[in-house]
Amino acid sequence: MKKDFTDIDLNRSVGNLLRLGVIFSVIISLIGFVKLFLEGFKMPKKYTMLEMGNSSEKVWTQFWNSIQKFDGMAIIQLGILILIFTPLMRIIFALIGYLKEKDYLYVGISAIVLAIMAVSFFTGYAH
Repeated sequence: MKKDFTDIDLNRSVGNLLRLGVIFSVIISLIGFVKLFLEGFKMPKKYTMLEMGNSSEKVWTQFWNSIQKFDGMAIIQLGILILIFTPLMRIIFALIGYLKEKDYLYVGISAIVLAIMAVSFFTGYAH
C-alpha cells in the first residue's frame, strides 16, 4: 500500500531542506574562514583596485578557478552562494511537492515566484 504525500510530509521535507542548506553553508563558510586565516589575509589599502571586470563570465571563471585552488575567500563565497540558493531550492522542492499533492493553485504560485527569482538572478548582474 502506497502512502499518500501530505502537507505534513511536505512541511517536514522543506524544513529539513532549509536546515541542511543552512548547516552546509555554515560548515563550508567556516572552512573558508579557517583557510583564509591560515593564508594570512590582508585587507587592501586602496579599494579602487578591487575591479571585477565588465563580464559576469569573467567573474564566474575567476570564482571557479579560485575554488579549484582551494582559496579561502572563494570557499567563503561558495558558502554564501549555497545560503542564497537554499530558498530557491525550497521553492523548487515545494513546487514538486505541490505537484504530487495535485494542488495546482500553489503549483502556479510557486512557478511564478520561481520565474521572478530566475529573471532577477539572470538579469541582476548588469553594469
